[in-house]
Order: sequence, then C-alpha cells, then structure tokens
Amino acid sequence: MLNAASLRVRLLAGAALTLAIASPVLAYADPVAAKSPDAVAATTPADPAPVDPAPVDPAAAAPVADPADQTGLGEIVVTATKRETNLQKTPIAINVLSSQALTDRHVQSLYDLADGAVPSLRVATFEARQSALTIGIRGIVPLDANQPAREQGVGIYIDGVYLGRQHGLNAALFDVDRIEVLKGPQGTLFGRNTEGGALSIVTKGPSGKWGGSATAGIANYGGYNGALRLDLPEVYGVSLKLDGVVQYQGATTKNPLAGQTGWNYFDRRGFKATARVHPVSGMTADFSYDNGYDSNSPFYSQLLNVNPNGCAAGTQAASPNCKLPGTNFTNIGFTGTQTAIRPVPSQVVVNGRSRMKVADIGVPQQPSIDKTHGFTSNIRWDVAPEVELRSITAWRGVNATQWDNSGGYHRVPVVAPNCTGSACNFSRYSLADLHQNQFSQEFQAVGTVGQFDYVAGLYYFNEHISDDAATPNSVAFVSNGTALTGVTVLDPCIGSGGFGSQVGCRSIDRASEVFSKSYAGYGQVTWNATDAIHLTAGGRYTRDEKQGVLHFSRNLNYDTATAAQLTAAGYKPLDASWNRFNPMATLAYDASDSLHLYAKYATGYRAGGASSRTANYQTFNPEDVKSYEIGAKTDFWDHRARLNLAGYIMDRKNSQVDISSIQTTATGSFNNLVTINAPGITKIRGIEADLTVQPVTGLTLTAGYAYTYTKIPPVLIASTGVYQNFYIVFTPRNAANGSIDYTMPLGDMDLKFHIDGNYSQATQTFDQFATKNDPAFIANARIALANIAVSDTNKVTISAWVRNMFDKQYVFRRDPSNSLPAAPTSGTSTTGSINNILGDYGNFNAPRTYGMEASVKF
Repeated sequence: MLNAASLRVRLLAGAALTLAIASPVLAYADPVAAKSPDAVAATTPADPAPVDPAPVDPAAAAPVADPADQTGLGEIVVTATKRETNLQKTPIAINVLSSQALTDRHVQSLYDLADGAVPSLRVATFEARQSALTIGIRGIVPLDANQPAREQGVGIYIDGVYLGRQHGLNAALFDVDRIEVLKGPQGTLFGRNTEGGALSIVTKGPSGKWGGSATAGIANYGGYNGALRLDLPEVYGVSLKLDGVVQYQGATTKNPLAGQTGWNYFDRRGFKATARVHPVSGMTADFSYDNGYDSNSPFYSQLLNVNPNGCAAGTQAASPNCKLPGTNFTNIGFTGTQTAIRPVPSQVVVNGRSRMKVADIGVPQQPSIDKTHGFTSNIRWDVAPEVELRSITAWRGVNATQWDNSGGYHRVPVVAPNCTGSACNFSRYSLADLHQNQFSQEFQAVGTVGQFDYVAGLYYFNEHISDDAATPNSVAFVSNGTALTGVTVLDPCIGSGGFGSQVGCRSIDRASEVFSKSYAGYGQVTWNATDAIHLTAGGRYTRDEKQGVLHFSRNLNYDTATAAQLTAAGYKPLDASWNRFNPMATLAYDASDSLHLYAKYATGYRAGGASSRTANYQTFNPEDVKSYEIGAKTDFWDHRARLNLAGYIMDRKNSQVDISSIQTTATGSFNNLVTINAPGITKIRGIEADLTVQPVTGLTLTAGYAYTYTKIPPVLIASTGVYQNFYIVFTPRNAANGSIDYTMPLGDMDLKFHIDGNYSQATQTFDQFATKNDPAFIANARIALANIAVSDTNKVTISAWVRNMFDKQYVFRRDPSNSLPAAPTSGTSTTGSINNILGDYGNFNAPRTYGMEASVKF
C-alpha cells in the first residue's frame, strides 16, 4: 500500500495538487439519493444524543456495518454526483463535515466555519454584519453579493434546494447529518453561481420509529443553547420528525449607552417539521417546513491607527503615500477646509492591538433581524430497476432588517473641534431592509443501464427581491467653539425631510427591486468501460433573465423623477438575459482497491447584474471559469491512513470586481460600490491536501493544507488614466489545519477528546486595496463523557467545549477607506480633499468562548 501511495505522488509531481482535509467523519446514507452497495458508515462512533442520525427509510438505506466489526477508517458516503457514492471513489475534490465533527467544533451556524474547518473554504461577514455571509471556495469570493442584482460565487444548498441570497445563511443549523464541501466548478449538476463549488447541507429525515434526543448547554457571555429532536412512530403510513433549536450569546463588546445592544450578540431559534409518506410502492415523499429567527448585532469596528499614510495639505510631494489606489499623480494639491488632519477627539480610543471589551462611545444600536422560512417537497420513485425519478419543489424566503452602528467615531465623517450644527454629527447608522422570495422546481432521472450510470434533469428558479438602505448619523459631539466637550444622541426623526434612523424618517440612499428567472436542462453519463476505467461527460444549458429597477438613489425618487433627472444620473433599468452551456468531462482510473486517480475538466459561470449602490444602476456582465484538475485518492496502511491529493488550474474571464469608496454628506455617509468586469484572464492555481491517520484504535489524526494563488490582470481606470491592481478577497495563499481525536473506553462509557488547530495567512478584504487583514491561528477543543446509561434505552453525554482556546486576537477585516483622500471632484481633476482623513478601521475576531452541554438520547 505504501508503494502505491509513493507511485501516486510521483504521478502527480510537478502538477498543482490539492489536498482536502478529512476530519473524523461520520457519514450516513442520504435518504433522498440513489442507493449504492458502497455506502457504509465510518468507524468513528458518534456521541449518542446530538449526533446520531435517525435511521433512514429501510427502502432507501444503504447497508451499515457495525463499527465494532471494522478496523481502520470506514467508508464515507457522499451525494455530490446526485447518487450515493463512496467518497474515495468519487472523482471530485470533496470535504465532508459530519455531525460529529460539527459537534466537536461546537458549530452552531455556518459562520462558525470561518475559523478554517476546511482550508479552501472561506466564510466571512459582509462589513461587520453577521446577518449576511460571504462564502468562497478556491478563490471564488465575491465582496458584496448581498445586493439584490448580484450573485454568489458558491452555491449553498439545503437538502438539494438552492438558497438564492447570502442573507439568512447564519441561521441556526438544524439536525445536520453532514455538510459536503464540493470544490471547483459544479456548473453541470448544480448550475449557475457554483464557479468555486457548492456547500451542500444534508439534514436527517424521519425514520418511522420512536426516538429522539435533547441537548442543553450554557456558556460564557450569558450564552446557552438547546435542541430537541423527536422522531415519531409511523401512523397511518406517515412518519413525522420534529426539530427545534435555540442559541444565545450576549454581546462580547459592551455598549456604554444605556438600553442599547452591544456587539457580537446573537439570539437564534428555529423549528422544522418533516413528514414522510409512501403513496405507492417504490415511492417515498418527504414534505418539510422550516422557520428560523436570528436576532444579531455586528462585530465592533475599531479605529486601528490615525493617518497611517501621512496625508498633509499641500502638494503630492509633501505626502507621497497619501493617494487614491491606482493613481500615479506627481503633483496632487490636497485641499479642504483645514491645513492639517483634524485631531482625534480625546473621547476616542485608537487600538489596533487588541479587541475592545467596551466601546469608547456609546451609540444607538438595536439588533438586526433575519427571518427565514421554507417549504420543501422531495419525492423519489423507483419506477424501474434502471431509473429513479425525483422531484424537488421548494418555496423559500428571507426577510432581513439591518441595524448596524458598529463604527461610532471609528469611521467617517470626521468632526472639527469648533464644529457647529450638523457638522458635529457622526456615527453612521447603516440601516437596510431586504425581502426575498424564491420558488424552485427540479426534476431528476437517475439510474444505471448496463455499463452506463446517468443523471438527467430540468431546473426552474424564480426569485423576487426588494431592498432599501439609509445611513444617517446617529450621534453628535457637543462643542464649546474650541473643543469637543461631550456627546449627545440625535433625534431619530430629524427634520421635515427625514434624516434620522426611525422608519419613515429616513433619507433613502438606495432602494431597488429585481425579478430573476433561471431555466436549465442538464445531463451527465458515466461509462464504466472496465472495472477500473470510468469516463464521465456532461453538460448543462442555462438561460438567465433579470429585470431590475432603482426606486431611490441618494434620496431621489426614480419612480417620479423627470426624464432630465434620470438622464443626469445616467440611469437605465436592468433588462438582460444570458445563455450558457457548461460542459464537463472526467477520466477516473481505479489503479487498485486503495488508489483512485482522476483528471477533470469543468466549467461554470456566475450571472451578471447591476449595482444598486450606484446612481446609474451600473450593469456588469457574467463571468465564466474553466477548470483543469487532477487528483488522487488513496487508502493505505491496512486502511488506517487515507491521503487525498488534487491540483487545479482555473482561468476566469470577465471577473466581477468591486470598487468601493465612502462618500460623505451633510447628514451621513454611504458606501459607493461599482462592480466592473476586469478584462483579460484571472488566474487561480491551487494545491490542496488531505490526510487522515488512525495509528491505534481510538486515535484519529488529521491534517489539511490548501495553497491558492490568484492574479487579476491590472485594470485601466478611465477616471485616472492609469492601471490599478485588484485582488481576490478573503483567500489566503496558504491555509492549513489539523485535529486529534481520541476515544478511551471506560467500561460501558467512552471518554472522548478532540482538539483542532486552524491557520491562514493574511488576505485582502477589498478588491482594490492591497491592505491586508491579519494572519490567524484558532484552536478549538472538546472533552466528552459519552454513553452514560441512565436506563435500558436512554444514554447521556456530558461535554465541555471551548472555541478560540488560546483567545487569539486578529483583525479579520481591515478597511483603509478612512485613510485615503476623497476622490477628485471630476474625471480631469487631480485634487482630492483630506477633510475626512481618519485612519484604518477593522474588526477583531470573536473572543474565547466556552461552555458545557448535556444531552440525552431516547
């Protein structure tokens, strides 16, 4: 076996290789997927209460071996090809996070995967907000996908249903069986917006037998969590499963203003009900409804430094580092209302070294609210030995209400010591509402005919989204004419025009509405030429249609504006459609029972759209990616070690990149973000690796590594006439992790230990800024006493966990916008104001959290 592993390395030497970490994984048959004799459970036993999956429908279940009868690492089942397959024999780079792995890391929501549970998977907040997540794989990471006419680059799926928006993704996770991380373009089987890959969340369905579990826990920062899962006996042919979950954490940065919410707080709860019926022989139909509520506040934004570029009034020569990104002007006269950078008020704390426990200035802050809901119908019918028909129907929606006042005086506008009136106002309150509803219908046919395995499908997606946003100032300094002596909270409903935070009293920065439709047909066939050689070919045809309008921009009502006003803004509604054919081909070779090699070509694309943050509703085109990948998957040392390698080259055309700036007004400040298509080919190259070793019974060691190289060609900026570099955000050049799991039998009980460590290099957080955040190393741990018998049928698990065990502090998002001069007032001007130069601001990661849990299975 070791010789085979060495052969694999030699075969792949000199190529870009990928190694995907395989955490100790417990995988079970997916009840909605086709059946396979390869599907057996992994050997690592789960804790009895929160992690054991409910038994699946016997008609759909794959054989499960008794872990006590197994030696070494067990097989892992995935459904990445729309059928159940053995992970090691599936020619796709995949990571699987089992329910046990999620429990060991105390993962309550997708944001908890931001620490690096999978090296090539990156999860980040948009701005500081927990209510909108940016998820990327292999360097496909959009900065601002929370705009209604902007798409994600990685598809997120729950039980086969695509989630159209990144809002609501941080809701509490229900009874998850596993999370499959599919890396690389998945455009053939999963469709548009899966350039980087797909994140597929698979939950546990009804068993038709009585059972369940209950979990309760407490944590620091006033935290608590609970989960109740009931699997009811089949009655009149109906099996019912009920899931409920609650999660709470108090603020980790306190707000000095009485009665106001602090920062990094969340209060989540959710409910899901699933019914399974068998209308006719060979047919299984699951109907589920879920409802989630997430009340949260953003991470606190700290002022990290003051005027780091040394900006000063006068010519560019006086302060050569003070310039807009991409400019090469040699004589810029920086002008404003003062001759020097305004001093930072004494009440403001500048801290770039550590996470603040208490904000320096209290500001109005109320929780943001995300409400998610959905109904899914999942029907499977074995109509013949050669074919299974499936129908996946879903209605889903999310309503997000954003209240983000995380910056205080740590971001513009900057106040002068002798300010008067509205010039004393600061503390940008970012307010937004988003309402999204989607309907999707997918039909699939999956089966085997002779030497051919096939998948065919039709897909339809319909989405309606509307949003609005306002950014009023919420607090003002009190000035005696020469110094700032105090702080006062502004009236939330100021002036007849409305410049406050209260609903109905807002000056609207933007409001838009988008209707999107997508139609697709796809097919994929695998020819099993021999027992060892497998050739797969497939393709997907997609048509996307988008119609969108701006209703407001900078408080101008576009619905009632005159033709002259719309022309002056350069406004044009969005009315576009795009057609794509995305092919793929894979050659897989089973060199032996323990060595599997593959070469893959795949394509994908992300739809175009328009930026609602611009006054002209500026449009941008789709981007397309081609991927070339080789890989090897192997087991050796008598199945006690598993090594997966793969390497890829991706070329992306028409990359969607963002140009972001802060623009100030008399009443507030707003982010102006323009999305453009970078010309040329963006290069993404990667090596990933994945190792799992079980040297002795009960001990499992894992290690993972991802190397990601990215390069966007310089872009010519028309307003400056020079080329500017752009970067792919939240994508470390090097990322790695590892874990140790040990189970020690204590009579009829088990003592379990888990520890993991996760490292990533510093990355850019904005497309057009070279400024980077900090490198990170985060460790998590858990110890559990499992299988404590309290009766003949009930067993209890007691555990203690800690996240960010060493309380590491790093800036995960660094914004240099406050440090830069304002943009020139015209395309030919070389003059930029320094009125609002302040400093870089950013967000520190979450502090150490820890707690205890007790769970019982019945």
